[in-house]
Amino acid sequence: MTDRKKISPLIDINNLNENELVDLNNRIVERLRFLNTARAHVKMLEFKIGDEVFFQSYRGVTEGIIVKYNKKTVSIVTSGGQKWTVAPSLLTRKKAATKVRIIEGVSVQADPAYGS
Repeated sequence: MTDRKKISPLIDINNLNENELVDLNNRIVERLRFLNTARAHVKMLEFKIGDEVFFQSYRGVTEGIIVKYNKKTVSIVTSGGQKWTVAPSLLTRKKAATKVRIIEGVSVQADPAYGS
């Protein structure tokens, strides 16, 4: 049992009238919507505008670039100009292309984590 459950009072719904039940239902639905929005927002922060991503659509794997954050989704534009609105939980970031630099005649791969 968590500390939260110890503190929270239990509600005996058998003793609630119809108006109280409707109010309780509305509060539960509102809380669930808030949690869903918060979860989507946290997932959305894993991506940046301009990130190359892909996702599974009814057409197969679709690739594109994130162009906009929405309230619970992101807008993506494909190379063909198609616009998609997708939940961030369905996205996968494409692997960053590893940059290769030539330094004094020697090929050196840059670590994409350092943005070299």
